[in-house]
Amino acid sequence: MTHSPFAPDSPQALIEKIIYQVEKVIVGKRDVVEKLMTALLCGGHVLLEDVPGVGKTMLVRALARAVDGSFKRIQCTPDLLPSDLTGVSVYNQRTADFEFRPGPLLAQIVLADELNRTSPRTQAALLEAMEEKRITVDGMTYPLPQPFFILATQNPLDFEGTYPLPEAQLDRFLLKLRLGYPGPREEVEMLGRMEEIHPLAAVRTVVLQEEFTALQKEVRGVHVDETIKQYIVGLTTATRTHADVALGASPRASIALMQASQALAFQRGRGYVIPDDVKELAVPVLAHRLMLTPGAAVAGRTAEGVIDAIAGTAAVPVRRPAAG
Repeated sequence: MTHSPFAPDSPQALIEKIIYQVEKVIVGKRDVVEKLMTALLCGGHVLLEDVPGVGKTMLVRALARAVDGSFKRIQCTPDLLPSDLTGVSVYNQRTADFEFRPGPLLAQIVLADELNRTSPRTQAALLEAMEEKRITVDGMTYPLPQPFFILATQNPLDFEGTYPLPEAQLDRFLLKLRLGYPGPREEVEMLGRMEEIHPLAAVRTVVLQEEFTALQKEVRGVHVDETIKQYIVGLTTATRTHADVALGASPRASIALMQASQALAFQRGRGYVIPDDVKELAVPVLAHRLMLTPGAAVAGRTAEGVIDAIAGTAAVPVRRPAAG
C-alpha cells in the first residue's frame, strides 16, 4: 500500500484503505475509484457508460466487500419486470398470510448491468429507490438499507434493442463515468494478478457499515462558502442559456455538484470546498444532464465539451472559504 499523507486514525486514511482494497482488482483507474467513493460518501448513484469486459462487476463487488455491504447484480433485459427489482408479496398457505420476498434492490450496493436494455416501465421502478431511498410493493413501503448505492451501466456502442434513459432518470445519477480500457502495462499487471488466484479473493473488509455511515454524516458538515455556491449556480445557469443546449442542468444538478464537491473536499482532508473541487466534478456531474440541440449534435459537439467551455470561462471565486 502506498504511503498515505493522512494520520493513521483519520477518516481520510480509512477512505484510502477502501480505495486500496478496490485497486486490488482494478488496475490503473485511481481517478474512477476516487469518484465512486465521492458518490458513495454523499449518498449518490453512478452511471457507468462503457464497453463490456473492462471490470465493472469486479469493481462494484470489491467496493461492496471493502465497506461490508450486501451486493446484488441485476442483469437488465427487455423482459425484466419492476417486481423483479423490488420483490413480490407471496401467499403463504401455512400462515394464511402474504409474505414479502425482497428483490435485489433491497441490497446495499446494487449493480444494474445494461440498464438501457430494459423497458421504460422497469427503468422507472428505480426512480423511487434512487431518490426516496425506499420502495413500494402492493401499497406497503419498505425503507432501503444504508448505505444504499446503485451503479448502473450502459453500452455506448450497441443501440439495437435498447431504450434510451429518460432525462428524469439521468438527472438522478450523481455522476456519469467511463472506466475505459487499461493501458498495456496495467493490462499485463492484471494478467499477473489473475494468474493463480482471482484478485477479488484478496479484497477484505476495512470498514463496518456503521463507520461508513458516520463518514457520510461527516461529509455533510463540510463548509460551502456563499461564493462557492454562487460559482456552482453560475455554472448550471450557464448551461440553460448556452446556444448548443436544448435542455440545461436542473436545480437538482446544482445540489448534486455541491454535495459531490463536499465529498471530494472531505476525501482530501479539507473541511471546506474550494473552486478546484467544483471544476474537477463539473463534467461528471453535469454533462449527462444536458440535452444538446440537433444542430450541435450534427456538428459533433458534446455535452462534455460544453461543460469544459463553460467552466473555462466562468469567474472563479478568489476569496478563500473559512473552514467549517
